[in-house]
Amino acid sequence: MRFSFLADRTTEVPALAPNHPCRRACSRYGAYAAHHVITSLLVSSAVAAILIYPFPFLYSSDFINGASNLPHHVWTLAQPLDKPDAEPDVVMRSIWVHGNYMRALDREILLGALHLQDELLGPTDYFDPRSPNAKVLLQDPKGVDLAPEVRDAFHVVNGLTNQSWFFQSPLQYWSCSADLINADHHIVATVNERKNQPTSVNVTLRHSIVFSGKRFEDRRLLAADALVITLIHCRDSPVGLQWERKAAALATQMTDKWTIYPADGRSVSSQLYEFQFRPMSVQDKVILGLAYVLAILYFLVSMSKLRAVKSKLGLFVTVWVQIVMSILSSFTICAIFNVDLSRIPQPAYPLVVLSMSLENIFRLINAVIATPSENSTSSRIGYAFGETAHVAFISSTQNVLILWGLAKVASPGVSAFCTFAAIGIIFDFFYLSTFFLSVLGVDVRRTELSDALEKASSPSSSRLDRHRSDSTPCPSWTEAMFQGKVAMSTRIAGTVIMINFVLVAQWHFFEDASVFRVIGSFFNIPENSSALQKWKESLPVEIHQARSPMSWLRMQDHDTAREVINVIKPWAHSYVAQVYEPIVFVLRGADRTPGNQERYLLPAVYDFLDHHLTRFFVTVLFILAGLRLLMNYLLWEEDAESQPAPYGSDDEPLMSVNSLTGGHDLDVVLLTATVKGHIVSVGLDRTIRLWNVRSGTKKYTLTEIASPHHDPFPILACAIDDNCHWLALLSPGRVQLWNLYSQQWAPSIPVDTNGQKPQAFFFGLPSSHPVPPLLVVRRSGLATRLTAQDRGSTDFVICKSPLVSAEPLVTIAEDSRSLELSILTASRKGCIHVATHHGHGDWTSEALGDTLEHHDASQVVPLPDLDCFLIARQSSVDLMDGKRNYLIHTFHTQPIRPRTLRYFHSARRKPQCSSVGLRWFGLAYDHAETGDCIIQTYTPTVEGDLICFRDPAIPPSQTCCDWSETDVAERKIVNPGTWMALPNGSVVGVRQNIPPSRPPSRDWFSGHPGLRRRIYEPHKSEWKPKWPDTWEVWVAMQSGRGEIYETAPLDADNDSGNHLMVSGLGPMVQAGTSSVVVGFGNILKLITVGHERFELGRTSARGEEVLNLGSRRRRPGNAASKSRANSRP
Repeated sequence: MRFSFLADRTTEVPALAPNHPCRRACSRYGAYAAHHVITSLLVSSAVAAILIYPFPFLYSSDFINGASNLPHHVWTLAQPLDKPDAEPDVVMRSIWVHGNYMRALDREILLGALHLQDELLGPTDYFDPRSPNAKVLLQDPKGVDLAPEVRDAFHVVNGLTNQSWFFQSPLQYWSCSADLINADHHIVATVNERKNQPTSVNVTLRHSIVFSGKRFEDRRLLAADALVITLIHCRDSPVGLQWERKAAALATQMTDKWTIYPADGRSVSSQLYEFQFRPMSVQDKVILGLAYVLAILYFLVSMSKLRAVKSKLGLFVTVWVQIVMSILSSFTICAIFNVDLSRIPQPAYPLVVLSMSLENIFRLINAVIATPSENSTSSRIGYAFGETAHVAFISSTQNVLILWGLAKVASPGVSAFCTFAAIGIIFDFFYLSTFFLSVLGVDVRRTELSDALEKASSPSSSRLDRHRSDSTPCPSWTEAMFQGKVAMSTRIAGTVIMINFVLVAQWHFFEDASVFRVIGSFFNIPENSSALQKWKESLPVEIHQARSPMSWLRMQDHDTAREVINVIKPWAHSYVAQVYEPIVFVLRGADRTPGNQERYLLPAVYDFLDHHLTRFFVTVLFILAGLRLLMNYLLWEEDAESQPAPYGSDDEPLMSVNSLTGGHDLDVVLLTATVKGHIVSVGLDRTIRLWNVRSGTKKYTLTEIASPHHDPFPILACAIDDNCHWLALLSPGRVQLWNLYSQQWAPSIPVDTNGQKPQAFFFGLPSSHPVPPLLVVRRSGLATRLTAQDRGSTDFVICKSPLVSAEPLVTIAEDSRSLELSILTASRKGCIHVATHHGHGDWTSEALGDTLEHHDASQVVPLPDLDCFLIARQSSVDLMDGKRNYLIHTFHTQPIRPRTLRYFHSARRKPQCSSVGLRWFGLAYDHAETGDCIIQTYTPTVEGDLICFRDPAIPPSQTCCDWSETDVAERKIVNPGTWMALPNGSVVGVRQNIPPSRPPSRDWFSGHPGLRRRIYEPHKSEWKPKWPDTWEVWVAMQSGRGEIYETAPLDADNDSGNHLMVSGLGPMVQAGTSSVVVGFGNILKLITVGHERFELGRTSARGEEVLNLGSRRRRPGNAASKSRANSRP
């Protein structure tokens, strides 16, 4: 059967549509948690601290009264046995002695109980049953009271026979002596001091077996409701016969002092109980060990597939911290509500939570990796959480319901385990939604995870493209399951492990039964047997017992069971006791009205609240404060709480517009900028201004600092080197150099430009000299290399035809140890030349006409991050290799207006073929006929693959996508004005918007669902239809598979009087990786898309792309807008 047939019929949770309310709500929450990492982390840490801090106070390893018992490496059980034909190993008979409610430790009650004990067993003061002569012949035990020496001879301490017996009594704290009881003025203190006192058979007199209805404070017994005296004997023991006969006699002899239940003193009803203490076997240890090994292997393999080298340790610690917090939180809740977890071995508890937690965690991490890396941190995590949260929630809910159902029908120990697992799954989902989500946001924000994701190739589980899939045989269902491609190995894996473990645990308590009986035990609960129901109905109600006998039996800890087993059945791990209904003695005239309502929670909880509450709050506050300081240290570069909401919220604009005023009196005609935030502007007022938008320092005029040696005007071109140290101003006869750091003029370099603007003017590669060389490319095809150290120049010819385009290209040399500079040119004749520098001042120029079919090139565009360049033609664009100058691919386009081609692409990745790979690549240009801006975006056909730049001789890998196999998305921007493509994947433009005779309708977007509707609409009071010159900024993004379009007004109200009347825009240049600056009359407009971090930008030579749209600053002002690609408001 084919895999595709089965894949369509799995029980996988269906993916929600992006506009589904649940998914949108989860996405908003995920983005909020990732954005407000400190808040979400503090909330989760506060919950964890509140639940984990009380853990050592609520659990006890030595069975201190009032606290829960920690599980050990044993299986324990105390439950009714539904086997009428079973042969009991021992018989248990008991009397319960009551006085006033919760006053069983009164001296009068103790002495009365001692008298009843002596009547039933004979004298027991200073009881020591060890006898040198253990063999005693008893002729007729019936109807005859046993002499003390005869009675003691049958004691189990003298040898185990079918007539053996022993007893447990709280009176043994005082050696069953009335004199010691009368002399004791601190009875409660004595009871607490001797709680671990052993009897003659080494059975500890724990409070749980000699008292009933106990009240504790600070882990010390304060009061008890009943004294419990228990006789344990074998079937043929004469002591048991004497107990039965004497109890019936006491019913008639003690009526003046005691009220007896049953009235005749005969305990007829009985119930078989099974007590188990079964240490973990070698088989149990092997199975649990194998389960943990498989879970750890799954974790390590899943971690290795992430390829997040920097974050492996951080993710490893985060995952295990979340699991530990879930487990300890569940333990605390179970202790508070008195759920006994001591019946299942300790190593079993983390297993179910571990299996469920890893499943949800890696589903979320893989979803984050699958999101486009160019998106913001908050939007990536929000999208991933919205995509996976419903799956985790449904899986958790499903497992909780299954565990709830199993807890109703399973044995008590397994039922408690199911309760623990259900609570652990709930806490795991809570910590996944808060703690893990926030830590993941911190990792991505600090680039510990995002750097690795940027450089990682597509997941190894990516599918083959559609052409290769046709020739590849379809995997079998079994292979697909082990590869994690079907639901059996993902969503329901934890459920299968959980149910299997519950069945195994249930089987442990029915070890001698068949599989069918173990399964049938879920539907045949022993507590519903007729004998037990009859026992329930016969219990006295009017005496208000603080604890019922059945509840008292279940409270017996496993160490008591172990000690009793060692006495009566030392070779076994369990015993069956025939437990008779206790005979209850209530002191006549005793007030049995409960004075206070019985507390519902574990006594240790109230002790913790009474004695540790202050330290608890101080500790929690200290933890939160320390965590807050740690987060401040980790996020010292940016306050996570002060960051704006992630993109996607309706109140946060994508772009911001700032005005740089006061620099010029006349129009700005020349601009240049650096990646570090320096902007140089030249105006018609013959002033040269330098702005530092990164540090916010005040602008200055170069001539105000120091006068140049020569008049720099008119300035034909300007350039700044890649290290942002030098500014070069090209004049008709020389080049003036200005040091940006020392703010001084350097000696000028003479050069003859014939008074014409050059085709290109830029700095060369850094050298050993302080000032890098300069290159001037003239429109005639002649180039000049200028050196500042000797003020010399070297001319070389690139092309003999006049040039229309010239650009520098920096590539990595073949030895990968240095950089190489090339000059790309296109001439009026359409020929392409590449001039390469070979050192020692030698330049060679190579024509590419022989390798290209057409000669209509109008522009060359370098792609320095990809070691490639573009050649723009009339209706196509050639992608060329920048090292060997061969054609990689030809893009078919609409008619291109000359010199308008721009590009943008995703971060460079390394596919499996070890070449260069991209998630998406984009071209933008003006249509030659309509003037519209056309944006074409290329993405792989199969999501997760990479567009590959490999050499044609290299075979493709499974994740490589050829250019011919890409999908093309095209959009059109009407009336684009002046625009520029930015490295972050956005296209920014400024246009003159002539408004219609009436305001634009808000219903314009009615036919465009799914896009963010943010068209700038002036207020009715601001609408001025006669005003002809309104300028607006637009930004379009079509990176990957997402689309964004927004507009905003360029000129704010408070800036309208700060600049000259503008009839046309000035120059526009890129500033940083997310900003452009444009001349707007005599002022500058700085337009930022997202958040600009100038210190992390890339130079024009070679650098790393930074994508940080989601961490932009919040700026008040006009709302931005968004529309479809093929329209303009």
